[in-house]
Amino acid sequence: MTTHHLYLISDSTGETVSSVARSVMVQFEDVEVEEHFWALIRTKAQVDKVIEAIKQKRGFVLYTIADEPLRRYLKEKCNVLGIPSVSVLSRIVSDLSSFLGVKPTGQSGRQYALDEEYFSRVEAINFALTHDDGQSVWDLEEADIIIVGVSRSSKSPTSMYLAYRGYRAANIPFVPTIELPDVLDSLTEPLIVALTINTETLVQIRKNRLLSLHEEKGDGYTDYEEVESEVDAAKKFFRQKGWPIIDVSKRSVEETAAKIIQLYQRKKEQNQ
Repeated sequence: MTTHHLYLISDSTGETVSSVARSVMVQFEDVEVEEHFWALIRTKAQVDKVIEAIKQKRGFVLYTIADEPLRRYLKEKCNVLGIPSVSVLSRIVSDLSSFLGVKPTGQSGRQYALDEEYFSRVEAINFALTHDDGQSVWDLEEADIIIVGVSRSSKSPTSMYLAYRGYRAANIPFVPTIELPDVLDSLTEPLIVALTINTETLVQIRKNRLLSLHEEKGDGYTDYEEVESEVDAAKKFFRQKGWPIIDVSKRSVEETAAKIIQLYQRKKEQNQ
């Protein structure tokens, strides 16, 4: 299989161009791509170094550069070599500028400025870490979202992703033999969401987890019938509580989080 080279160039951390590349590449099956990542590219000399690397292994260039002259310089260098290059944000910025009637600043990395939103996100991440896996249940009223689900149903990664988006998320494991914290019945502000997953998928996830840790776990942790009974008991309990249930069997963490955010926003609108 031929390896295609993809150059991801950014004048900041590269998070945006990397995210765009991942979103695009999942549309192409059976394609082998080698990514070459260049961050904090802010001078012509740095662009020249990137171009020298591209000459050795020609490929496709994706870039996010705010400074228009530097962006044009990179584009011209690629054109000379006959290498395709795309600025993943320039068209969006241009169209929004026309719509808003405001010129863009052209400053690199402004999305990472230490503003109120940044510190709010840091606070949310600390909250998620402190309230992971049923910890610190005494102040759950301060949460925006509380996730409940059986072990290995993606509660923790979903909580952390929500925290990165600025939502204070806590997660609590459902274990049939252990009662959930009583405080859940008295909460009024947080959205409580339950996660479920099909038995076959859950068994495989748990087995893979134990293999990665080189551990063995009894008590039916990976036994199909035991796990099926656990999942059924969880769903029955969630329905009794009237909590919205999300099946994560075929959802990515991002998709699950997007659904939770939608439910959270709907709850806020209803409470207004």
